[in-house]
Amino acid sequence: MNKIKVGVVGTGFIGPAHIEALRRLPNVEVAALCEVTAELAKEKADALGIARSYTFDELLKQDDIQAVHICTPNFLHYSQSKAALLAGKHVICEKPLAKDLAEAEELVELAAKTGLVNAVHFNLRYYPLARQMKSMREKGELGEIYSFIGSYLQDWLFYNTDYNWRLEPDKSGDSRAIADIGSHLMDILEYITGLKTVAVLADFNTVHKTRKKPLKAVETYSGKMLQPEDYADVPITTEDHANVLLRFDNGNKGVITVSQVSAGRKNRMSLEISGSKKTFSWCSESPNEMWIGNRDKANEVLMRDPSLVNEDVRSTITFPGGHNEGFPDTSKQMFKEVYAAIAAGKQPENPTFPTFADGYRELLICERILESNKKEAWVTI
Repeated sequence: MNKIKVGVVGTGFIGPAHIEALRRLPNVEVAALCEVTAELAKEKADALGIARSYTFDELLKQDDIQAVHICTPNFLHYSQSKAALLAGKHVICEKPLAKDLAEAEELVELAAKTGLVNAVHFNLRYYPLARQMKSMREKGELGEIYSFIGSYLQDWLFYNTDYNWRLEPDKSGDSRAIADIGSHLMDILEYITGLKTVAVLADFNTVHKTRKKPLKAVETYSGKMLQPEDYADVPITTEDHANVLLRFDNGNKGVITVSQVSAGRKNRMSLEISGSKKTFSWCSESPNEMWIGNRDKANEVLMRDPSLVNEDVRSTITFPGGHNEGFPDTSKQMFKEVYAAIAAGKQPENPTFPTFADGYRELLICERILESNKKEAWVTI
């Protein structure tokens, strides 16, 4: 088997997550790693067992590298994705695709012009029961959608001493909680329901208006505590918490809440979709079960099991029922579909995976949410 050789750019939290998932695909080889300096790239590559290490410009010159994963801070996504496409590489980019709509639109157009495979890492679509909800809705089992209630709650920025590059607008953009985790929520909402969000009314809250930035390096999610003299006070302008009312193109309504300051909620996305026939409820911290609500008979719980889900969902499941699958498996299942396209050599006409166009769509919604919060008014999309 001729394996597809891949280069991964960035080694924070998500870069190694991509690497681990890619290594579980039989037709893919993580051949190279990229970092900001050759020394750091070599150090990280050695630690992750990757033979070759480069700076970004050097990576793009490697003719045998067919695909590049962009796992760097947000402000680099546009320039690195563009350079990789121009170098003839297939691109899998972390979200957000870019820092603004103009950049995202340029990337969508460039990707289409090149014909190269392009994907944005909205991996949460690949929880099998997320696809099951989509499949059941498409088969008419949910009925007309009356409402969507969603939340995405975390606590990794709970303390004012919690700090990360995502708090700095020049690296992350003008929105934080909405752009970071709210983008996943808005993407999966439209993916499962088939609805389009047409208007938003947003209300943001910055709980910690000043945070203490460590003067020493601290890894994301590490929970390490430093001494008082090891911090500098930094004003914060992006949201810790946000509530957003939604209007959909079928005339009905929804609401989402996102928070990065909810103690005890480590990474909890919760969805409740009510239709004219049933209600679907699902939570990412219990991803292998889905609650199905009924009016006139007993409610049901569907366990993730390839023998029980719809036929078009089975490709997202590797293990039998009772053998739980979770967050790391979502990236593997997404990359399985992406690399089938890369093996074929071009972007499919109707991709099953999230593309640069989906990345543009979520950036558009997030920008309108940000605009709504500033105007304190409804904004159409």
